[in-house]
Amino acid sequence: MSQNKIVQYFTDSYQELRRVTWPTKNQAVRLTAIVLGFCLFMAAVIGLLDFLFNSGYKYLIMIS
Repeated sequence: MSQNKIVQYFTDSYQELRRVTWPTKNQAVRLTAIVLGFCLFMAAVIGLLDFLFNSGYKYLIMIS
């Protein structure tokens, strides 16, 4: 009889995790900073677009 499927799943998962090449601390910090910087940049771009569209909408409402 073969192993229980759940036990086999966890065994296979553990074996796969042992093969993973984990990033070093410096790589993890650098990549985290890049992601946070990109998120802040995109938040600023979306905020600016929201402001511009909102101003244009208000202008259209005011002239009609």
